[in-house]
Amino acid sequence: METLGLSTASGNARPHVKGHAVRLGIDYRHFGLREVVVQTLPRMAPSLAHLREAGPSIAAAWFTMCGCDVLFPIEPAVYDLVVSMPEGLRRVQVKTTTSRTSTGWQVGISRHPHSVEKGGPRLPYDPDDIDYFFIVDGDLAMHLIPSQVVAGRVALGLQTYKRYIVGNAAGLLGADAAGTAGVVSQSA
Repeated sequence: METLGLSTASGNARPHVKGHAVRLGIDYRHFGLREVVVQTLPRMAPSLAHLREAGPSIAAAWFTMCGCDVLFPIEPAVYDLVVSMPEGLRRVQVKTTTSRTSTGWQVGISRHPHSVEKGGPRLPYDPDDIDYFFIVDGDLAMHLIPSQVVAGRVALGLQTYKRYIVGNAAGLLGADAAGTAGVVSQSA
């Protein structure tokens, strides 16, 4: 440290020099400092198999990036998020889809009634209970559709609702060396 012209009395110089030595691959053990073990990054890749679980987080991130406060209900509710939008608090139901037909992405926007177990009849959401549907499709396009636009429906062909696309989450998920989104298909 003295040879480098740095004060040995300062607690800031040692980590600074050690950090540069680690980054440059220089042996620093003679400094009398503990050895640092450089960790490698875990091998992980996003997969569409997890889109359903990620949907509310993707929606919350989008709203937050738009400057809106986002609340997650503690109790089970008909909606997934409450968003503080310029026009006030709005209830948002998040849906995702990896179901594609020859005409485009298909998404269910229905619910099971509380009194019936899953597998029973599916019902449309009451437009008085939901203000918006936030839908993420298998291409990671994000749609924000007012509930009044799809009131009474239990499924949608998203090709009809392209005007409601507000962005694409693929860029949030990283890129490989070629610069393409690093998303693994559901079948992978």
